[in-house]
Amino acid sequence: MNPRLACLALLALPALGGCLAKTAVDVVTAPVRVASGAVDLATTSQSEADEKRGRELREREERLGRLARDYDRQIARCQDGNRNACNEASNSWAEMQNLRAGLPQEPGRD
Repeated sequence: MNPRLACLALLALPALGGCLAKTAVDVVTAPVRVASGAVDLATTSQSEADEKRGRELREREERLGRLARDYDRQIARCQDGNRNACNEASNSWAEMQNLRAGLPQEPGRD
């Protein structure tokens, strides 16, 4: 073997040892990193929970608004003698009450 090549091989050994050690550390810590990533994906942050709650409230309020408009039309038809409209108005009113029960109360409203 060439003495120069032997010297180069000896000089390269410490560098290769570092690469092997880094690879070993990466292999050992990979499951931990994967598991922590899965936990991050599975949990909901507070801001995400707040956004979801706000979206649900807006959807309820929008539904309540549509029901109120329907109720007004149904009451008008009921007063004109449409018995079916009276039943629809009663059903709309009941659904409105259920939706209102799930909405937060405005401050100062008792």
